Amino acid sequence: MLSVTPARAEWTGTASFYRHDSDRLRADGRRFVPEALGAAHWTLPLGTPVRVTDLSTGRPVDVRVNDRGPHPQLGQLIDLSLGAARALGITHRGLARVRVSVL
Repeated sequence: MLSVTPARAEWTGTASFYRHDSDRLRADGRRFVPEALGAAHWTLPLGTPVRVTDLSTGRPVDVRVNDRGPHPQLGQLIDLSLGAARALGITHRGLARVRVSVL
């Protein structure tokens, strides 16, 4: 099981992206916007700004944690919105090995 605590400032793991309808509410109570630069994380406080860097390309994207997920048992570190995944260039792969750094 993946264990991540907010006390650390940087992690390496797998990022995925999620496609939800814009009718869905995020964990912070606001409406989900697929094209926004958002992310879901289980333990980082909502509103935390993070930089997600694709380790295979070096391409970064800055996002805010605004939702909860992915489920820790899936072994993924962070879920990105569709807009963040596009900015990172991972929509064709679905998953990417990334470094997540708290800004």
